[in-house]
Amino acid sequence: MEISDENLQTLARYLQQTLSPDVNIRRPAEKFLEGVEVNQNYPLILLNLIHKPGVDMTIRIAGAVAFKNYIKRNWQVEEDQVDRIHESDRAAVKNLIVTLMLSSPESIQKQLSDAISIIGKTDFPLKWPELITQMVEKFSTGDFNVINGVLRTGHSLFKKYRYEFKSDKLWTEIKYVLEKIAQPLTDLLLATMNLAQTHANDTDALKVIYSSLVLICKVFYSLNFQDLPEFFEDNIQIWMHHFHILLTADVKCLQSKDSDEAGVMEQLKSQVCDNIALYAQKYDEEFQPFLPQFVTDVWNLLVATGLEPKYDLIVSNALQFLSSVAERKKYRNLFEDDTVLSSICEKVIIPNMEFRESDQELFEDNPEEYTRRDIEGSDVDTRRRAVCDLVNTLSQNFEKRIIEIFGQYLHVMLTKYAENPKQFWRSKDAALYLVTSLASRGSTQKHGVTQTSELVNITQFCQQQVLPELERPNVDELPVLKADAIKYVMTFRTILPNDIVVSTLPQLIRHMPSESAVVHTYAACCLEKILIMKDNNNQVVVTGAQIEPIAGNLLSNLFAILDKPVSEQNEYVMKAIMRTFATLQERVIPFLNVALPKLTSILQMVAKNPSKPHFNHYLFESLSLAIRIVCKSNQSAVRSFEDILFPIFQGILQQDIQEFIPYVFQILSLLMENTAPGAIPEPYMQLLPCLLAPILWERPANVSPLVRLLSAFATQAAPQIVAQDKLSGYLGVFQKLIASKTNDHEGFHLMQNLIQHFPTEAMAPYHKQIFFLLFQRLSSSSKTTKFVKNLIVFFSLCAVKHSPNELVTTIDGIQAHTDNFCFRMFGMVLEKLFIAELQKISGSIERKIVACGVTKLLCECPEMYTGNYQKYWPQLLQALLSFFEMPRDESTLPDDHFIEVDDTPTYQSASAKLNFASSTPNDPLQAVTEPRQYLVQSLANLGNSQPGRISSFISNTNSQSQTILQGYLAKFGVQLV
Repeated sequence: MEISDENLQTLARYLQQTLSPDVNIRRPAEKFLEGVEVNQNYPLILLNLIHKPGVDMTIRIAGAVAFKNYIKRNWQVEEDQVDRIHESDRAAVKNLIVTLMLSSPESIQKQLSDAISIIGKTDFPLKWPELITQMVEKFSTGDFNVINGVLRTGHSLFKKYRYEFKSDKLWTEIKYVLEKIAQPLTDLLLATMNLAQTHANDTDALKVIYSSLVLICKVFYSLNFQDLPEFFEDNIQIWMHHFHILLTADVKCLQSKDSDEAGVMEQLKSQVCDNIALYAQKYDEEFQPFLPQFVTDVWNLLVATGLEPKYDLIVSNALQFLSSVAERKKYRNLFEDDTVLSSICEKVIIPNMEFRESDQELFEDNPEEYTRRDIEGSDVDTRRRAVCDLVNTLSQNFEKRIIEIFGQYLHVMLTKYAENPKQFWRSKDAALYLVTSLASRGSTQKHGVTQTSELVNITQFCQQQVLPELERPNVDELPVLKADAIKYVMTFRTILPNDIVVSTLPQLIRHMPSESAVVHTYAACCLEKILIMKDNNNQVVVTGAQIEPIAGNLLSNLFAILDKPVSEQNEYVMKAIMRTFATLQERVIPFLNVALPKLTSILQMVAKNPSKPHFNHYLFESLSLAIRIVCKSNQSAVRSFEDILFPIFQGILQQDIQEFIPYVFQILSLLMENTAPGAIPEPYMQLLPCLLAPILWERPANVSPLVRLLSAFATQAAPQIVAQDKLSGYLGVFQKLIASKTNDHEGFHLMQNLIQHFPTEAMAPYHKQIFFLLFQRLSSSSKTTKFVKNLIVFFSLCAVKHSPNELVTTIDGIQAHTDNFCFRMFGMVLEKLFIAELQKISGSIERKIVACGVTKLLCECPEMYTGNYQKYWPQLLQALLSFFEMPRDESTLPDDHFIEVDDTPTYQSASAKLNFASSTPNDPLQAVTEPRQYLVQSLANLGNSQPGRISSFISNTNSQSQTILQGYLAKFGVQLV
């Protein structure tokens, strides 16, 4: 792909089309760009286009976004994947991008800055050491467009230090960065502060200068987050002095005129509060001399700052700073005085807890954002959350006094409300918030508040102040208080008596038709959380029998919410529908005639433009649950589900709606698993060739669902697969999966299903190739604990399902195909795998397979007891007895330097796993209930056919093994000859 005017014009045209609202224009353009991005020079053509002044700015910005996304998708190469970026392009991008970023307009600069930080995550500093030098050199240019570009990139690059786990590698990188940037950053701070004085009357210059100071403070925060660097400890006086100046500065010309949007001064002061809160929390001793001054600064700032939304972040961060100080015992004296506590309550806490006009606008106009902030716990940057944290901290340290002070305010607020509810409802709203803050002592996402103050009677307050709000006849009256009341029940659901919580269910259902999106969302959310509550005996608090009488009304109201334009894709409502199905189980069947058409209609709608991943996930969970419940009692219903869902699924697959494809595979698997074997409809078989196509397997989120679906085909339609000559396609998939450290366990899962369900004669021609691939991987440098464990299970299953003799013969036959081994192959397998690594096997079914497989080798394989491998017999028995009785070996192999999909799933693959569509683990050895008994009975059978031989083998095991074996024989009443 040449860097030519023609290619630049082509790229510009397709980028323009990606901005089209028409999906028929946009989708082909996106596909085209996806197809050409693997070509050499593609990223360079993009950069050329972005940097061309004559090109329309919207196309240049679209190009910058496309470049950033290209880097995000392709720069980091997974261990088992092909590098999609040419080496020369990598070098050219790194040479060009810093200069291009710094000479671009701000809208493009931001995208390129993000791209640099993405590259930096992989390459900096080891593969890109010059990056930091290039950046620091620009500090001396005096051009603040360039300096701010560097600082923005530095902020993006170093932000990871705020959340990465401590490690030697991280320390080394931070040390390298500090050596390069700490002094220049400090010099830049001083120079920029001086420029602020010099240009004190130039508003335009001050905007740029103070924007730089915001970025300097952000970079400072990242560099100081992990530990206090020696340089900043030595220069703490300089930084804290200037933080004090910035916190108390009053630059009127930079104050935001907009009451909603924070200006540069608001951003700067909130970042300074963040920085000093960090030092107060983590570097107590070094920060102590500066603390009293900052407490005064922050107090004055809070008292002087208005209630407009533009100040929310400042107030929030300032309150967080005070909380950080208040929670330390050594600073209790700053807050102990009654006057101070009363003053904090009156001047800071109560004003910032009140429901403002801007809150009401959010409540009414953007209910989704209001909900996200209020009940998801993502409102860490709001005044209310910060003030609640401060109240909570103060009430833990000065509990009795604080509750006395606030008790007075509570009384006043509730009295005002009682006198005139319509006028003073905000007083009750603040009172509810205050009680929640005072009472909460510990909480979890799953259970809500789990500990409360003994001085606050949660139940009494609920009965007197909360339930009456829910009992008001008009569900649309005072909606904010309705939402508060529901939230109170939700918050304290595990503290309140169960009977009170359960008694709110009819009220929650009654509030679902509310016109307020927040109210009906909270009602659905609260109901869902109540349905998963468990009592002290780990039994559900609400059973299906309890909600069956109200289920019709409940489901009707939930689906009615989804008809409201503001809540068409309300994830809380869909989750409540899913949980209602799960609670009712078979009792839901009478209601599905109405519910299922609505769910499928919703699926058709969202498939056109998937935009709410959580809503979509719960939608597919609800469909999975309906299928599972109905087909459990009526297997013939599978056909009805297929008739309804197949056309929709076909559209999803044809249009390549990537977000939904993993879900479709799982539901198809569920349907197929509920079909009688041998009765697989033709549409499934027509789909099979597509499932074996390599392109589908390139997407990580598809792998596990595809393996599940292919396994379902193997279980239900093995004869048809063999007849259509598709077994070789299966083995191609197996070969791809087994070569991957990330996905090899999926390859084993697929192969185990083939062994169990395909005729031996169909698999026989492929045995040597399968085993060759396994040994090729075993002898490579990528042998991992996961691979070794799966390999032992696989070999054991082969011994059980076919015969141990065939296993030995096949493995020994591999030797002719490889030069890596100079002795009998199966001896290596025994010594290096079964005897050395058996103790690592985990999982109850896997352990049973291995125990039975090893028993078969010991007792049904002549090569083990009369042939070439006799010397291993005592060692293998000893290993099996240790396997039964000794703790599992948790050690790992040297090549385990990778992330297992199972342990840390990506958001995509994790979110695509449907709990209610999951298959039950297949136990191929259901007839064996006690592997120890199976062992001693097999040994007895062998002893009868080989008199005297077994006792001589057993005498070569250690005394501990002999004792264990004698115990088994006695326990199961077996005698050895």
